[in-house]
Amino acid sequence: MAKTKPNKLKARLPRGFVDRSAADIRATDAMLAKIRGVYEAYGFDPVETPAFEYTDCLGKFLPDTDRPNAGVFSVQDDDEQWMSLRYDLTAPLARHVSENINEIQLPFRSYRAGWVFRNEKPGPGRFRQFMQFDADTVGAPGVQADAEMCMMMADTMEALGIPRGQYIIRVNNRKVLDGVMAAIGLGDPEDAERRLTVLRAMDKYDKFGSEGVRLLLGAGRKDESGDFTKGANLSATAIDAIIEILEASAIDDLIDDRNDLTFKTAALSTLAINEEFEAGFSELKLISDLVTSAGYKADRISVDPSVVRGLEYYTGPVYEAELLFDVTNEKGEVVQFGSVGGGGRYDGLVKRFTGRDVPATGFSIGVSRLMTALKNLGKLRDDAVLAPVLVTVMDGDTASLARYQKMTQDLRAAGIRAEMYQGNWKKFGNQLKYADRRDCPLAIIQGGDERAEGVVQIKDLIEGKRLSGEITDNVTWRESRPAQISVPEAELVETVKRMLAEQADDRAKSGTEGAGA
Repeated sequence: MAKTKPNKLKARLPRGFVDRSAADIRATDAMLAKIRGVYEAYGFDPVETPAFEYTDCLGKFLPDTDRPNAGVFSVQDDDEQWMSLRYDLTAPLARHVSENINEIQLPFRSYRAGWVFRNEKPGPGRFRQFMQFDADTVGAPGVQADAEMCMMMADTMEALGIPRGQYIIRVNNRKVLDGVMAAIGLGDPEDAERRLTVLRAMDKYDKFGSEGVRLLLGAGRKDESGDFTKGANLSATAIDAIIEILEASAIDDLIDDRNDLTFKTAALSTLAINEEFEAGFSELKLISDLVTSAGYKADRISVDPSVVRGLEYYTGPVYEAELLFDVTNEKGEVVQFGSVGGGGRYDGLVKRFTGRDVPATGFSIGVSRLMTALKNLGKLRDDAVLAPVLVTVMDGDTASLARYQKMTQDLRAAGIRAEMYQGNWKKFGNQLKYADRRDCPLAIIQGGDERAEGVVQIKDLIEGKRLSGEITDNVTWRESRPAQISVPEAELVETVKRMLAEQADDRAKSGTEGAGA
């Protein structure tokens, strides 16, 4: 009877998820440290919430409101309660504040970095797991807290090395938008879903332009693939008014007189000004005055009536951090990089749990997207961490292994990254191949002869690579023993320090020469 081979398990990564390399992890950590430094300087403290929340605590603010639990990954606990992986860091913060409302000090200023999860169809640049870095102030009713958020985001962009003129913090107010919604007949509670459809259409302005949004506000829009998106079916006058808002570059493009708030544009002038719009405009004016007085000019923070934040829980000022430099997208088109973060005021989110008004405002940075931006700007170093010095193993007896391990520990104790070779020590050539593939800067070698003399060989692997391209004769190579020196064992640590410093100097000179070329 023939033996049946068991099926081999196929290694495969779930769609919409990615493995992260050491370089990506270190680059992310360095970027987060800079962001954290700004948040700490503003007096914010860290807090951490778990990846899972009870699904009902996430509430109606799920990414897809058409299906109750769509958009999130959910499991049922053994007590039959549903839990979901968080889809952002704001809803968990609202739950945390609500649970601890009697213990925490309001205003509660916190920041959080963590993974969030979206149960959505993955695509190019669209993942089911990604990292966000948030800062929030809970319990501050005045828009000065929103102004501070905008200033902090501007400072964060510059701390990351994004120069002035290549970013902008754009600010609007949902009260302005909601006031216009009321003026066009969408102000009643039963119009909530339709209002959301309008806001989603407005949020596509950067992608589709005026004509595309006009279609989405009307009967609907068919994309290049033939898929049809149903529109909001607004009147022509209402559509014209919204397009005028989107095409304005500042509130002053819409307002004829700041005192009586009369519109200067054709469609908007047919609408009646209401208290909602007036309150939103006054808040925007105050934010503008506050940031300007603090030295943040319009080239850093700008009031922009076209900013629309899609989430339903925003109740006041909304803001976005947008990068202005050009990149080439997956279609080969040159476009502006666009948004790397956003946020706003969400005064009703904590009230869902406590029944009391607890105003809040916050900002969320898309870490992966921001990291892509920094790579485009050349602001992420990929050589920041040096590979370890490799202590090779020539003999496998206990005494020798102990000696090699002590060398390794001595190097580590001196602050030098080092490792002792842990593979098959009997094939010495493989050890040097390993060191080469690891980009190790130096290899430490001590066989029986060296041990008897009380010395070690230190092989400069970086210099060796360079010389290997210049010496082609094997005899010359053996006789020259390039980039390898013998030193007393007691001088190992200091010699390694000196050789690493020389390599660092060479890299710095090479970088300078390359920059000037």
